[in-house]
Amino acid sequence: MEIRAIDTPLLDWAGDALALGLFEDAVELTGELAELDGKFAGAIAELIADTEFNAKEGSTAVTRVSGGSAVRKVILVGLGKPDGLKIDSWRKAAAAVARLAKKERCKTLGISLPAWNNDPTATAQALAEGIQLALFQDNRFKSEPEEKPPTVERVDLLGLGSQDDAVTRASQIASGVILARELVAAPANAVTPVTMAETAQAIASEHGLAVEILEREDCEKLGMGAFLGVAQASELPPKFIHLTYKPDGTPKRKLAIIGKGLTFDSGGLNIKGAGSGIETMKMDMGGAAATLGAAKAIAQLKPDVEVHFISAATENMISGRAMHPGDILKASNGKTIEVNNTDAEGRLTLADALVFAEKLGVDAIVDLATLTGACIVALGDEIAGLFTPHDALAHEIQAAAEIAGEKFWRLPMEEKYFEGLKSGIADMKNTGPRAGGSITAALFLKQFVKETPWVHLDVAGPVWTDKENGYNNAGATGFGVRTLVNWVLTN
Repeated sequence: MEIRAIDTPLLDWAGDALALGLFEDAVELTGELAELDGKFAGAIAELIADTEFNAKEGSTAVTRVSGGSAVRKVILVGLGKPDGLKIDSWRKAAAAVARLAKKERCKTLGISLPAWNNDPTATAQALAEGIQLALFQDNRFKSEPEEKPPTVERVDLLGLGSQDDAVTRASQIASGVILARELVAAPANAVTPVTMAETAQAIASEHGLAVEILEREDCEKLGMGAFLGVAQASELPPKFIHLTYKPDGTPKRKLAIIGKGLTFDSGGLNIKGAGSGIETMKMDMGGAAATLGAAKAIAQLKPDVEVHFISAATENMISGRAMHPGDILKASNGKTIEVNNTDAEGRLTLADALVFAEKLGVDAIVDLATLTGACIVALGDEIAGLFTPHDALAHEIQAAAEIAGEKFWRLPMEEKYFEGLKSGIADMKNTGPRAGGSITAALFLKQFVKETPWVHLDVAGPVWTDKENGYNNAGATGFGVRTLVNWVLTN
């Protein structure tokens, strides 16, 4: 599919379907739209009247244009109320139009929406992102795909001037989101610690990143007892993945992004029972998927910031070698951990990853993980939790997320709650009381970062959606990639 921003006047565009954006409470045809309606023999006004189209955000309507018009169909898309609209509304509008054009079997689509905030560059990028993410289909595991390939072959963005760089940037970012979606959606017999490492190596080879894959023996030498404790039951070898992007010249800043990489989580000896969602635990590497997706996008965008992408990838399985409830593990910073629940394994792998990242001398660390069900209980399926003692870094992530249209809510790090993690025989336990479970998980991770500004993102809910939503199709969302990319680009 080709997406291009062109200077062709709206009245002169020719193709299968022309999409027009309208604001709620301002559904009126004036100026160029009135001229266009006259050219189409009143088809637009008739469509508005017949469907009682009110331009609520995401609403659509379509009609065929009769006669010998160079445009076969007109699509209307609602942008919502004009006051306070965010750039994500344009992404969602483009997604709605693209899906409808596909349903209507349109090969060529023109989209004419007013520029968001008088910024045609940001508008073109948002539209291109929304189109690509909405039309993405993952049929890798079907012998006979139920749906035919997308019929939309070309999309023209009208009225925004030449925006080749913005469209290219959108494609680069979308490629990272799609990689993350594919990794999360794939079953645990297809995405393993080994294939995660191979994916990192492929990104490095294709885009010129440095790559380091630490094997079990390397991790033993570094004293990564927490990570290796989780990994010891699996027949598959653990892989500690470290990708590095370095710009030409002196970087403005050095950053680290860490993703939880549990390619399958059985719960260990505290096994996930019936009704626990064990069949969904292929998604427990959603943080690592977003990390690799961000690496792919950032390597193409080439910001003047050095970025380290890290994941301690393994399975959490059951065997005669499995760690027991009650075992004591020693992390690479010397901290000892009493394992009172083998199903709280992600924080153990992140502990050693955080120590590793801080030793790199970076200016800030972000970790993201499908860490706790407690965060889903608190915030639902669409909002991720944000935890940090560093206000400036919190503001950076929230600003990046605002651009991306990804939702985060900052939750407190109540130090008193660490009392629930204290152990009588080790420095700490790996879980605390049921109440405040996502907070105590963040407090646990905090023990493995000494001085570097750090933020923990609990993305357990938004990495997957059961229903089509905006530019996300049902299934893996690639959540976090665009926030991470925006964070790096704005540093």
